[in-house]
Amino acid sequence: VQLVESGGGSVQAGGSLRLSCAASGYTYSSYCMGWFRQSPGKEREAVATIESDGVTKYSDSVKGRATISVDNAKNTLYLQMYSLVPEDTAMYYCAGTFLCHQLWDGNADRWGQGTQVTVS
Repeated sequence: VQLVESGGGSVQAGGSLRLSCAASGYTYSSYCMGWFRQSPGKEREAVATIESDGVTKYSDSVKGRATISVDNAKNTLYLQMYSLVPEDTAMYYCAGTFLCHQLWDGNADRWGQGTQVTVS
């Protein structure tokens, strides 16, 4: 099982970005997935999660500015972010688990290597 993020980069404040997380070895349709981020000197925090039935959850910091989604045919998880602000600067990680109730707390079975987002 492998998760590979992509789509990070540098963007100006007010811009948008779409992060992708491609999975191999299992299907998203039976997994709960999420995006997390960590800035230097800060703890990792949950950004958004999506359960196998499509139920989503967002952190207050991105609510209204982000959309998490899954393309099961492509086995890819996405995070579309809008109206980016410098505080969104962080390394973004995707993660997944069968234990959905633990995911928001960061208890995931699998983690990607991360993709850097820098907003200036």
